[in-house]
Amino acid sequence: MNMDRASWLLLVVSLPSSGATARMRIWRGLKAMGCAALRDGAYLLPGGGEREQALQALADDCLREGGSAWLTAVQPRSADEAAAFRQLFDRHADYAELRQGWKAANAGLASLAAVELTRLQRKLQREFDALRAIDFFPGEAALEAEAAWSDFSRRIESLLSPGEPQETAGRIPRLQIADYQGRTWATRRRLWVDRVASAWLIRRFIDGQARFQWLAQPADCPPQALGFDFDGAAFTHVGNRVSFETLMASFGLENDAALLRLAAIVHALDIGGDSVPEASGFEAVMSGARERLADDDALLAEMSTVLDSFYAHFQREATAR
Repeated sequence: MNMDRASWLLLVVSLPSSGATARMRIWRGLKAMGCAALRDGAYLLPGGGEREQALQALADDCLREGGSAWLTAVQPRSADEAAAFRQLFDRHADYAELRQGWKAANAGLASLAAVELTRLQRKLQREFDALRAIDFFPGEAALEAEAAWSDFSRRIESLLSPGEPQETAGRIPRLQIADYQGRTWATRRRLWVDRVASAWLIRRFIDGQARFQWLAQPADCPPQALGFDFDGAAFTHVGNRVSFETLMASFGLENDAALLRLAAIVHALDIGGDSVPEASGFEAVMSGARERLADDDALLAEMSTVLDSFYAHFQREATAR
């Protein structure tokens, strides 16, 4: 967008002195939109259809409260004036404040329980997203904050799921389920989303007599065991697939529409990507169960019931189409 020639939006509002509640509501709306205050009652915002509609809604709110409101388009008269407008929206200090908060939070992450880590990550993610939404002219500060957030998020993920496997390349060979019966399967202990879902998938669809070993570290995996969801395991992340998806592909389970719906949940929670409506609910249940149950066998048993229910629900939806 060429801001030397583009229009900006100017909102001038005035409320009766008795309208303290309305004044606070409108001020919060202006702040959430990222408006720059030129003086008391005068607010500037870069032009744009959605922003104009949002400002008009605030103007209408002001009028309903018995105040006055004028919304108009303005245009800088020179390149210097356009630069001065942009400078009003410099978010450098806001990003610095966020990063300082992440640095302070990082020092205490190791002492937090899984549910607290998840709650903190969501809260800080919302704050970061809110700032990026009003960073109309992102620059170096935004790039630095993005890198810092990636590092901080990885730190949380490493605490929630230590030893998370790295993506590997290569083709996934098709295997015969009949050759994988009554086997010992091993993964990292303190199960999280991909591991618990993979263990459920193994026992429910691949090896009904599977025995599981929960490893303190991947190096403890016995030679005869089939490892999953750690670096060097027989079944792990391949390309963009998480371990659950790799197991599905390995054993020809990708034609099951209900399993594909579950795979989307696991994928979204494990490595991100497209949002899935059911993912937050599953994550909340998993976090709570993990907090209550220190024994991984008990955790698998409880979460298997949840996964069974999801699967039944997705199956019914698939057959109803």
